[in-house]
Amino acid sequence: MSFTPTPVPGPDAPLKAALRYGAIGLIVLVVLAVAIASAAAGMPGFWGALIGAAIGGGFILTTAAVVLFGAKLPPSTAGLVMLVSWVGKLLVAMVVIAVLQNFDFYDRVTLFLTVVGSLVIVLGAETYGVLRQKVPYVTVPDAEPEPGTGQ
Repeated sequence: MSFTPTPVPGPDAPLKAALRYGAIGLIVLVVLAVAIASAAAGMPGFWGALIGAAIGGGFILTTAAVVLFGAKLPPSTAGLVMLVSWVGKLLVAMVVIAVLQNFDFYDRVTLFLTVVGSLVIVLGAETYGVLRQKVPYVTVPDAEPEPGTGQ
């Protein structure tokens, strides 16, 4: 008879779960948003839903991925990576929105609603993923003073 203990999750397990649940939530949102928007607004609704999910979901999932990557870096480097990624994501989002202003192949209301929906759903799914994880922690008691040291 052998005993195989269950593996202990690593310290990055909550972040991995957040990415997993966030991606699942985004996929479900894309399917629902595309179906509803296509039925309501036709092909412009279809494109609005896809672009909105890409903007909102990509923004949030990129943050979780960068935090997971930055967890292995020294704190000052991790902070720099987070700042650069946030500014980069903001610039990309602004450029995408500015370029989309010139086109009319998508439904603007669908785009807006899908961006907001993806932000809420992906953040909620990531939060659920983090809260579901059970990561053990150990509390180390204070060291006993050495006998004869006078401490």
